[in-house]
Amino acid sequence: MTDKENRGTSAPSVLLDVWYNNNIAHEGRRVVLTSFGVPLANLMGVVSSNIFQNKDAPKYIPALATTAAFGATGCLLTLVLGAWMILDNKRRNRKTGAKLNVRDIPTERLRDGPAAQEFRWFY
Repeated sequence: MTDKENRGTSAPSVLLDVWYNNNIAHEGRRVVLTSFGVPLANLMGVVSSNIFQNKDAPKYIPALATTAAFGATGCLLTLVLGAWMILDNKRRNRKTGAKLNVRDIPTERLRDGPAAQEFRWFY
């Protein structure tokens, strides 16, 4: 692949790092999650470099099917997680009796992350 074909391939990894660092307030939990998440995302480069085999050239059907399966699984997991966060925010609003938005809560009150009563997911 040329440099032009590789542009943007690391964007999901960076976006995921930013997302969970915005949602996990506790610094200890963030560092643990980051120390696992970044190497795992980088490890997926090993998977992708090994599924494109010369014997499958020029169409690379097995590799493209594998890539599509991983993409579809990631998409489905993202939609399920997003729906869960929306429902959890609504549940938290009902429990507290106030409709809070992520912007309404000072960060210093969110040290415990999701365990804090005022916590709302950022999506």
